[in-house]
Amino acid sequence: MPQDYATLKARLDAHGQGHLLHFWDRLTDSERNSLIADISEIDVQQNLDFFRQAMEAESQGDNKSLESRMEPVPEDICGFASESSPEELEQLENSGLELIADGKVATLLLAGGQGTRLGVVYPKGMYDIGLPSHKSLYQLQAERILRLQNLAEELTGKKSSLPWYIMTSEHTREPTIQFLSDRNYFGLDPKQVFVFEQAMMVCFAPDGKILLETPSRIARAPDGNGGLFRALRDNGVLDDMEKRGLVYVHVYGVDNVLVRPADPIFVGYCNKKGAECGAKVVNKTQPKEAVGVICLVDGHYNVVEYSELTTEKAEKRNPDGRLTYCLGSICNHIFSVPFLQRICATKNDGLKFHIARKCIPVANPETGESKAPNKPNGIKIEKFVFDAFPLAKTFACWEVPREDEFSPLKNRPGEKSDTPKTARQALLSFHRRLVMANGGSFVDETGLSVDSDNLVVEISPLVSYRGEGLGSLVAGQRLQTPLLLNSSIDHAKKLADNDLFFPSKETVH
Repeated sequence: MPQDYATLKARLDAHGQGHLLHFWDRLTDSERNSLIADISEIDVQQNLDFFRQAMEAESQGDNKSLESRMEPVPEDICGFASESSPEELEQLENSGLELIADGKVATLLLAGGQGTRLGVVYPKGMYDIGLPSHKSLYQLQAERILRLQNLAEELTGKKSSLPWYIMTSEHTREPTIQFLSDRNYFGLDPKQVFVFEQAMMVCFAPDGKILLETPSRIARAPDGNGGLFRALRDNGVLDDMEKRGLVYVHVYGVDNVLVRPADPIFVGYCNKKGAECGAKVVNKTQPKEAVGVICLVDGHYNVVEYSELTTEKAEKRNPDGRLTYCLGSICNHIFSVPFLQRICATKNDGLKFHIARKCIPVANPETGESKAPNKPNGIKIEKFVFDAFPLAKTFACWEVPREDEFSPLKNRPGEKSDTPKTARQALLSFHRRLVMANGGSFVDETGLSVDSDNLVVEISPLVSYRGEGLGSLVAGQRLQTPLLLNSSIDHAKKLADNDLFFPSKETVH
């Protein structure tokens, strides 16, 4: 055996990981070099420490103990879109747009996940949910950013460029870059798009053995959306934010089809409250809904997962009938840049590790064939972005209507919830309501009025971000569906333009 093997074997045996060389005799020289390089890249002891910390944290979890340490967040840090007047919303929005125009705001997309649960092998952001326009999640978000830039310029007269940071993983980085590049970044300036990669963590068997994905490669997985802080530091992203003079960064997940990147109302609210950390939330109405809630734990802002809530806490209600713990977390946050700097300067970001039991592709000990089992066989360790909340000195929550701003895409077609169909219906329904709120109505081919959630109405983000400007287009109009309200950025907004306003030829199933 070569010296590299002996040295490596002794190092691994010292940590109980000698099995990583199980296939050594069957490997080619190239495969051996690949495995040596793979093992050499990881700090075995550190990874084992992370694994033990995560396992111990899970085993020490005590819902009863947590129950006595929980309390609702103070009312004065919570704002409600549904209870705000049009004038109040306009003030917040203008404040946010002014910050955008001044180059103080960026948006950051968490896009490390593949579309495995959707039944595809490419990044989830590239997914087409079946809209009449067939726009991907990436395109919808990019066009919303373009529209925001226009709104900021219309308000202030300043031409703005809203940076779009995209955190990818080892599996999604290159496909994402290629996808955006091939489509000219959907009209964005390539200089305002910063794609970076989060770290990967080794995967473990339940007994703490590191798993092999193939005979010559260790099984790894992204370190969770809480890996953001390490990635900001290690990829020079935080330095870039500082050079740009940014004050706020809006962080959101890729899978919410209704997300509003850098929502100026949300930005304006956090700025008004002087919050270094903000969370956009939806009202949790059902005690057993599988969504974490924002609350205080030991006096610090936190997210408690639905599985950690006792029945008593989950079902507790206020005199007005609302659940006491009703601020549903939807992975939609604003962080101030000074807050990010403080977090990134802390060893290991100050965040704890969590475990996730997953079906992880592993090499068959006999054949070496890599295959994912039908049942969870391994453990991924990861961090959650909301675990930074307890470190915030000032905090704000902004509650929005679920039907307007939250419809996640998680499961493949045919599942019961959070599917392409439910996401598509949510967006089309929102757009239908916008048309009607701005004075438009719908008729069938005979001219009879119709109003149904099944009407197909899509509004391009280039036409309207959240409904603004639609009155001049649709007020008093009797419209047939399916309908696609489309425009280019510099297009005159008038009904006479055929490419602006026309029935869609697409049939959406």
